[in-house]
Amino acid sequence: MKRQHQILTIPNFMSLFRLCLIPLIVWLYHGKEMYGWAAAVLVISGITDVADGIVARHFHMVSDFGKAFDPVADKLTQFAMLLCLAIRFRWIFVPASLILIKEIVTAIMKAAVIRKTGMVEGADWHGKATTVLLYLTIFLHLVWYEIPKQWSVLLTGVCTVMMVLSFILYGRRNWKLLKD
Repeated sequence: MKRQHQILTIPNFMSLFRLCLIPLIVWLYHGKEMYGWAAAVLVISGITDVADGIVARHFHMVSDFGKAFDPVADKLTQFAMLLCLAIRFRWIFVPASLILIKEIVTAIMKAAVIRKTGMVEGADWHGKATTVLLYLTIFLHLVWYEIPKQWSVLLTGVCTVMMVLSFILYGRRNWKLLKD
């Protein structure tokens, strides 16, 4: 059996672990208002995200399932945290809404690409940059409880611009793959 078709791999279990952390982070943030602990669990999630990629490449455990599943864990974590923060910072509803639209449209296009070409594309630089900016923004809002509005709006704006750029670039890539 080729590794690219395996589902039960260590990196995929790490992605599953990240999914399981989402309710804990939300509970710590909203249920207990333990923002520092929510930030700490988010850091653990982020470390696990980086580690699963390293393990997958180093031990040749890159799989088509993992290429699809890993971003799902990332986006669900980001979306859940953006929703948590949007309750306090209304302007964060903009990137929360955008991530939802972006991921639905991108998933439909990716499914069409997979159906047409049989290829599962991985993340590009702009997707990784967006992820880093989102996690940085979320983390700063968690640990800096009294973040000044101008800083919050600036960070949110930078994330939103990067998300739009990434959405456009992924759309172009997927459209090109569908046309070829």
